[in-house]
Amino acid sequence: MKKQYIYSLVCFLFLLGNVSAQQTPAPKQITAFSIEGATAHLGNGKVIENSLIMFADGKITFVGSAMMKIARSGTIINAKGKHIYPGFIAANASLGLVEIDAVRATDDEDEVGSMLPHIRSLIAYNAESKVVESMRPNGVFMGQITPRGGTISGTSSIMQFDAWNWEDAAIKKDDAIHINWPGSLTRGRWWMGEDPALKEDKNYAKKIEKITTFFSEAKRYLASNTSTENLPFKATKGLFDGSQKIFIHINGEREITDAIKSFKKLGINNMVLVHAKGAENVADLLVKNNISVIIDRSHRIPNGEDDDYDLSYRNAKILIDKGIIVGLGMEGQMERMNTRNLPFYAGTYAAFGVDKEEALKMITSNNAKILGIDHLVGTLEVGKDATLFISEGDALDMRGNILTDAFIQGRKISLETHQTKLWKRYSNKYKTN
Repeated sequence: MKKQYIYSLVCFLFLLGNVSAQQTPAPKQITAFSIEGATAHLGNGKVIENSLIMFADGKITFVGSAMMKIARSGTIINAKGKHIYPGFIAANASLGLVEIDAVRATDDEDEVGSMLPHIRSLIAYNAESKVVESMRPNGVFMGQITPRGGTISGTSSIMQFDAWNWEDAAIKKDDAIHINWPGSLTRGRWWMGEDPALKEDKNYAKKIEKITTFFSEAKRYLASNTSTENLPFKATKGLFDGSQKIFIHINGEREITDAIKSFKKLGINNMVLVHAKGAENVADLLVKNNISVIIDRSHRIPNGEDDDYDLSYRNAKILIDKGIIVGLGMEGQMERMNTRNLPFYAGTYAAFGVDKEEALKMITSNNAKILGIDHLVGTLEVGKDATLFISEGDALDMRGNILTDAFIQGRKISLETHQTKLWKRYSNKYKTN
């Protein structure tokens, strides 16, 4: 019996490893849907009890009370006692760029070089990723797919997570260029016998000069009539004409102030800060320049020795109270696996002072505004994409976030991965005493 169990387990693991990675994407919506009776969380801070949501041809056609006398369209879903949410949006994520960290051939998040605005995450995105597929059961349906590394990492794009290829997945192409701003402090290399304590980086000014020189030369190139093609310079055009944002990955009050001053001097005004530790201390500067912040996930230890023990959990409320639009990003340790927990990180911020619907906005309407896709998604409103889901309970609580139905652009998507189906199938077949 024991040998048979081991053999069965080996067979199951073999099949699990060789199964096609991609869940078949749903076909275009043909039948209209009417969801009635649920509590609708619109994503803009408003809630409708006993709601009626209708959509057809991929777009929401009605949002209101189920008590209204209006003809229901198509298939009617009774969602009484359940909750409806807009699909969640993960900002600053590298989903689809890496499948297995230890297998170099599946890692396409970074390129050789330091100034790479022309590197596009779009064409490296793997729509058949098993990791991407695992986001959907938690309601994470879209993401800003962002390259990593270097000083200028490259250009991100917004993708939805039920597609045959990157062309089908793209919601917004080349939305932003990402730059890693240098820190003003550095530590000594303890393994070389240097003092590991923080000290001022004497090369900080030179690093800033290198960045500003690059963008200054790019600006001159774009203004010239030269026939010589320079791909890195050409890729920055959207920053100067305002059609593209620059996402500045940065920490520290001094650094934030220096970066804003430097880019404004260059004529680049469409800025978003990522991470932005210390942003609460320069909030007036951010509000004045209409700069939003993508903060890190909540489960972190304090960054500074003098920080409050719970500052990492409260910083969302601090920034929101100061009038800053705050979104939630996912960069960090084991980020691709952890992205599926996006709603629970938002829920933690809610547990530390942020209103529950305001916390929801961090992964719906706020992220949509920051990423420039709020005309399509982020809230449940007439005319927007029918990208939404029904949950048995509170979607920001892992105990209640159990999806029963889900739709991307009106298409009813599957919430089961291939691994889930195989596990159900073979665990029943090979039960042992």
